[in-house]
Amino acid sequence: MIYDTALGGCMLDVDDALSAAPLRGDLPKKQRMEMLQDSYLRAVAAAAGCTMAKPEPDDGIDWVVSHASELHEADCQMDLKIQLKSTWTSGPDPANGFVSVNLSNNRLKLLARKRVTVHRILVAMIIPEDIAAWVEASHDIFKLRHCAYWRSVTGLEPSGEDHTTVRVPTTRIFDDRSLCGIMQRIGKGGTP
Repeated sequence: MIYDTALGGCMLDVDDALSAAPLRGDLPKKQRMEMLQDSYLRAVAAAAGCTMAKPEPDDGIDWVVSHASELHEADCQMDLKIQLKSTWTSGPDPANGFVSVNLSNNRLKLLARKRVTVHRILVAMIIPEDIAAWVEASHDIFKLRHCAYWRSVTGLEPSGEDHTTVRVPTTRIFDDRSLCGIMQRIGKGGTP
């Protein structure tokens, strides 16, 4: 028998204690999803050698990621504005070719501007519906499920009354290599 303070000082059988689900906090799921996708972006940015800044107040852009390199031609430091979206309504199915996320038309208009000095991308993350499946840790790996994909929505026009469904191709996995490639392209004066 063990004494468990998390369960109000109840005495539990060891087998019951080991099989009991962890006591998760009451934070709403939407806020948890935002935290998870922020963590994904932080990991990718760290591996790519980027810094991050969160605009405050939120002006429709979630993060500005900066990449410094003397090899950039346009400037020694390139910035990229990122809008994060997450969904659990579509599972990870690369064969499908895309993941769909909804954007408000106002947000889409901001992201889709054609003439910008700082490029913008949309990063869409598929998250398991079951919170217990989000992360897994062992001695040699920390897994975060599932995956994020990216696309530029420059020039995309709203199609719905208030919201637009945007398809993000599953061929564009958002990882450190893709972020480095995006920064290298815009560092040469190109587009993401």
